[in-house]
Amino acid sequence: MIKRTLYFGNPAYLHKKDQQLKVAEPETRTEKATIPLEDIAIVLLDHPQITITHALMADLIERNVGLISCDSTHLPTGLMLPLDGNHVQTERFRIQIAASEPLLKNLWAQTIKAKIENQAAMLKRAGMENKQLLALIPQIKTGDPENTEGRAAAVYWKLVYGEHGFTRNRYGIEPNSHLNYCYAILRAIVARALVSSGMLPTLGIHHRNKYNAYCLADDIMEPYRPFCDELVYQLFSDGMIENENITREQKAKLLSIATCDVLIDGKKSPLMIALSRTTNSLFECFEGSRRKIVYPEFYN
Repeated sequence: MIKRTLYFGNPAYLHKKDQQLKVAEPETRTEKATIPLEDIAIVLLDHPQITITHALMADLIERNVGLISCDSTHLPTGLMLPLDGNHVQTERFRIQIAASEPLLKNLWAQTIKAKIENQAAMLKRAGMENKQLLALIPQIKTGDPENTEGRAAAVYWKLVYGEHGFTRNRYGIEPNSHLNYCYAILRAIVARALVSSGMLPTLGIHHRNKYNAYCLADDIMEPYRPFCDELVYQLFSDGMIENENITREQKAKLLSIATCDVLIDGKKSPLMIALSRTTNSLFECFEGSRRKIVYPEFYN
């Protein structure tokens, strides 16, 4: 079953009753909507006048729902996940921590290859030339010591938005803010899948910033980023992005990243479900029962 991503952008009182998430008007407590808790994967809170009860929070976390809070600029800034997302979590933590450096470098090379392949596919789907990216793929070495990922990114963004004077920068001109928003949602979905698979989203295979609590999520989301890129590019090419502000309509489009169709292991699947396949395959690589991470491709 495809679970739901819920967005709350208005004042609301959120509480739990009879295994349902109840949405009520904050002052009168008049019920406005009800959603089965078992149907929820992500909850995005994007208004300072939202009240959520502890009973509801506890139940959402127990069900491995990613609970995201937004800052004053309406960008996702906080993520709450369960401490025990898998019944054999301790054993899986030990196996993940014991992964050798050669294995980590090999997994990173696989990840970069999948990312660049998907970037090239995105360009092709948008009617753009992708030969420069395809030429970089054979140059990838274990651990990516020559930063093929960075060189590919420079080529990729120039091809996608070069004529608009765009540079990929977190605080840059549009559509940077829209990319930031979609990536933040994707990051939460990836972290949720990693926890469900019994791994620490903090311990990365490549990212190792001591100030980053989601290094592994940032690693594993790399091949999934082009799916966000396509959503944003569609909005941009349709003339819907005029400045850095993200409208409610645009947010709805970007939140659909969780359910967009991808091809994984030869089968069509919603992205959120595909991510579970990816994170489970990652653990299998850690424990030695498989050699490759299963990453998605674009579904035509």
